[in-house]
Amino acid sequence: MKVERLEERLAELEGLAEALDGVPDEEVVGVLERAVALLAEVNAGLEEGLRASEGEARELGGLLERADFGPFDEALERAERSPGGAGASGR
Repeated sequence: MKVERLEERLAELEGLAEALDGVPDEEVVGVLERAVALLAEVNAGLEEGLRASEGEARELGGLLERADFGPFDEALERAERSPGGAGASGR
């Protein structure tokens, strides 16, 4: 669910909560039903976003597992061993 849509739903929920005080008793059930429907929609959107995030995280994890950082590690080790390198104590 896009943030704008979520904000709209939350604003509508706030409006319903405020309106409950002035709603005649015979209309309270309708207002509550609308609130439950909005909450279900928000929840579904959040769950969808979480599923998408989990999928992206798995995909990124898979990419990182396949990446070969060996050349970088070797270059860092060489730099640390060399005079004046990252590991030298020239102070």
